[in-house]
Formats: sequence, C-alpha cells, structure tokens
Amino acid sequence: MLERQSHWENVYRTKGERDVSWFQETPTISLDLIRATGVGIDASIIDIGGGASRLADALLADGFRSVTVLDVSEKALATARDRLGPTAEHVTWIIADVTAWRPDKAYDVWHDRAAFHFLTEPSDRAAYAEHLREAVRPGGHVIIGTFAPNGPERCSGLPVARQDSASIGEVLGPSFKLIESRCHDHRTPGGSVQRFQFSRFQRQQRD
Repeated sequence: MLERQSHWENVYRTKGERDVSWFQETPTISLDLIRATGVGIDASIIDIGGGASRLADALLADGFRSVTVLDVSEKALATARDRLGPTAEHVTWIIADVTAWRPDKAYDVWHDRAAFHFLTEPSDRAAYAEHLREAVRPGGHVIIGTFAPNGPERCSGLPVARQDSASIGEVLGPSFKLIESRCHDHRTPGGSVQRFQFSRFQRQQRD
C-alpha cells in the first residue's frame, strides 16, 4: 500500500498533467456513462483514483453539486485543485488508498477510470469491492473503466490486471447488475492507442 502511494506521488511530481498516458482533455465517455444513469444534479458522485483528471471540472460545469475525488496521490489532487481555482471548494478531496479507505457517506455514482486494473492481487480487489459495497447506496450506479482483455499489460511501469464486464461483475458480486458495457480506444498524448472497456452496473434495491 505504501509502495503504491510512493509510486503515484513520484509520477505526479515528475510529470506534468498532460505528460501522462491517461490524460484526457475532455472525459467524454465517463460523462456519457454518468449521464446515462439518469441521476440528477443533486446526486452524490465519487471519482475513484481521479488524480488530476478533468472529470470533476466537467461535472461541476454540468451543475452537479456533490462531487468527491479520491486518490492515493496528494500531488495529483493538488494539481486538480490548483487548476480549478476557487471552484475547488465545491469538491470533496480525499487522499487515500481505496483498498484501505472507509466511506463515511453513501454515493449515488461510483466512477473509476483506470484505477481498478492496477489491483493485481485478489486481496486488493476484494478490499476494493468491500468498500464499494459500503459506499454505493441501493439503486446506485457503478462505472468502472479498465484496460480491455486485448489492452496493454502494463501502465506507468506497473503490471495491470486486464478486465471485462464478467470479471468485474464477479468481484462486485450478484447484487450489482450489469447495465451496459462499452469498448473505448483511448489515444494517449504520445499518439498510441490503448484499448479500454467500460462497464456500468446498478446496485439492486435488495442484496
């Protein structure tokens, strides 16, 4: 866990926001999937491993009023806060490793683009799912984007566990119903293409 934090602090201290492979000027697919849930602007949304992502910016621009960003890297969140300026006060920022974090409120939407696939140990994936189940209210939505089965095997110098909707669903458990899955080709700032898959689940009203 400490190694994970040290790794990501180093990444964000040595690379600019636009220099990392996962940079997106506009997080279009994430926004599309969040809008597809049909939640209103009062919905509570958490972005897991959000780092310096521009999703929080876009959600605030869409009028959402309860946005939380969780990341293991303090530097990444500082970058996002500095970019947002005064509007950063409308976001809740949490410095934590999701496998050790305990939520203190319920969320309507759990969003994760490219954090889950770094959890290569089954115990870490189990801890992730446990905390997700604590955080997502019945009827709530879960959106997870990972490298697809035909995507990269490594990222940022680390191995990844490539996933599809079925393998993610097994980790989440039967109380989460798959609503849709989408393939997505992400073009990195360097011009290469990374194959992602995004899965959207909904928690059933009764587990």
